[in-house]
Amino acid sequence: MKPSFIFRLGVTSLGMGVIDVQLSDYKFTTTHEWVKVTRSEQGESIATVGITDNAVQALADLVFMELPPVGKELKAGEPFGQIESVKAVSDLYTPVSGTVVEANRALADRLETLPDDPYEAGWMIRIRLSRPEELEKLLDQAAYEKMCADEAEAGH
Repeated sequence: MKPSFIFRLGVTSLGMGVIDVQLSDYKFTTTHEWVKVTRSEQGESIATVGITDNAVQALADLVFMELPPVGKELKAGEPFGQIESVKAVSDLYTPVSGTVVEANRALADRLETLPDDPYEAGWMIRIRLSRPEELEKLLDQAAYEKMCADEAEAGH
């Protein structure tokens, strides 16, 4: 099966070329958050969370972001922060339950990073998973792409 990509980073300022992000390694929510799970050196499942390119494009002109403190306990489906554009303030929802182990504070100071790289440099929080089984409830890449196409067709 051919790997699929839905996001491409543009040519770098150094002219080094285009970098593809393979989104088949990600899971998605119906509220346009993404999650990618890795293992820590201690063998713990760590979920990196951010918002999708579709969400960034819909929000446009970002001006502020609020992220939770390290140590905060989060439950899947609940807000973990907010992002504000010139159009609106939107909640950011936790895809999985666990404890915040890191927050990307640098991103809050450089929101212009999100439109350029929402899946790598644009990560928002890292969570030590407490309920890995919740990942099964999230959308895979194909289901997320279908949901976005259906939303576009419906005019959302």
